[in-house]
Amino acid sequence: MANSRKPDLTDVISAIPYRMALAGGWIDQPFVSQHNPEPPGSMVVVGLEPNFRFMDRSGMATSTREVARRLWNGALPKRDPRELVRVLYEAENQGKPEPSGSQDMAGLIIPGVSRLDYDFACEGGFFPAHIETNQDPQVAHWLEDVVHVLPVAQRPENYSPLSEKRLERDWIRRLGQSGKDCFAAILAKDLGALGASLNECMACWEAILPGTVRHPAIHVDLLGLLRYYQSRYAGAMYSGCGGGYLYVISGEPVPGSIRVTVRLQAAGAK
Repeated sequence: MANSRKPDLTDVISAIPYRMALAGGWIDQPFVSQHNPEPPGSMVVVGLEPNFRFMDRSGMATSTREVARRLWNGALPKRDPRELVRVLYEAENQGKPEPSGSQDMAGLIIPGVSRLDYDFACEGGFFPAHIETNQDPQVAHWLEDVVHVLPVAQRPENYSPLSEKRLERDWIRRLGQSGKDCFAAILAKDLGALGASLNECMACWEAILPGTVRHPAIHVDLLGLLRYYQSRYAGAMYSGCGGGYLYVISGEPVPGSIRVTVRLQAAGAK
């Protein structure tokens, strides 16, 4: 008798989660965190269920996810998530002159909404000095309702956001604070404060690493789109450097947007 099981999307894209990075991104890189005058600086990551295939080169940690898929045969092992973060970090970054940040691994592996605190004095800033995680279903469902995801453009091939660095200490302090503010706003279910934290993060990116939003290889008016949505909704930021997706914070529908599902730890899981 033929197999009558209906195909599942994870049969095609694997069961490895995705992750969403919100305010504070780049503070996980030691070349940034070493200039923070008020460590630790924080950023927020959110584990996402693999409900659809996100674009590659779009700030969704898809390259890290692909390493995890190959390493663990398409599903996360049932082991301590923080241990798995280090295993995946080593698997992806071995021999790389410019390693990807550990927030990618933490966001993919740790369920719920997490604040990652980075201090250059702790392990050279490569791993979080502290992780604060919230898996309250009410908080997760609120976040799902107010984050609207708009596809914009893939990051261009052969593009680097690091062509110009303006690592000013006060801007880096503000970047790390935007992650703290973002996490607090999510826990308080404060739409306005969440939007403000994303807007602040984008201002920091533009000041510290201008190539994240303006670059000869980028042919989309990223700043124009950003300003449009920031002026009409509570806040907005890009999923990563060079474009990707635009996260728009709104209590009302945003035309053309995609909704995401926050991944929560199953009852009884370790």
